[in-house]
Amino acid sequence: MTETTYILVHGAWGGAWCWRDVGHELSARNVQWTALDLPSSTHGAHPNTFLGDDAHEVIEVAKLDGPVVLVGHSYGGVVITEAADRIPNLERLIYIAALVPALGQSASEAAPGVGGRTLLDEAIELEGDYLRLNPDRATAALYQDCTDEVAAWAVSNLTTQTLASLRSPRSSFDVEVPSYYVRCSLDNAIDPRVQEVMAGRCSEVATMESGHSPMLSQPNALCDLILASA
Repeated sequence: MTETTYILVHGAWGGAWCWRDVGHELSARNVQWTALDLPSSTHGAHPNTFLGDDAHEVIEVAKLDGPVVLVGHSYGGVVITEAADRIPNLERLIYIAALVPALGQSASEAAPGVGGRTLLDEAIELEGDYLRLNPDRATAALYQDCTDEVAAWAVSNLTTQTLASLRSPRSSFDVEVPSYYVRCSLDNAIDPRVQEVMAGRCSEVATMESGHSPMLSQPNALCDLILASA
């Protein structure tokens, strides 16, 4: 029987590099995985790079012989939700501190009217048709519980994000596969109260005492939860 492949989908401003440590751990456990760079977060991305473009990239990567699990972090949760109904070999969905929009909602509309401004809101800067993160504020927003070395490395890899991707509405329908939400209780980017609402849209929920990026601060513990969802 063909083994399951875990497809790791990063959030806004990120890249496949976000999954470096999780990938090493999954490989050590003989788990098949792959990560990708979303078009909307790529340096030099066209300003009209939408959610659909990101979802298409995931759909193409998912064209494998065996079952796949989509793992979405932050904005990546919006992407895997949009892609899910066009992946016939989908086994389950895993959301990590992620946005889970309802049909017709964009990433910027997915968060309900709970919680207040976060440190991520304070770090975001508008640059024409793109959003960028102030590097001096990004660590506190995204990587406050990472080592100084890891946080500096991550900040150095951050890109711009197209506004169009965050404003594109979800057009896909729900799929009948299990969904698993990992709530990050110390998150400075997506308020944990917002995450509670997002988690209510999933089949199962787990909580990590971590900031927004447990793939870099607690990769082993996150792998435990990812694999436990099976």
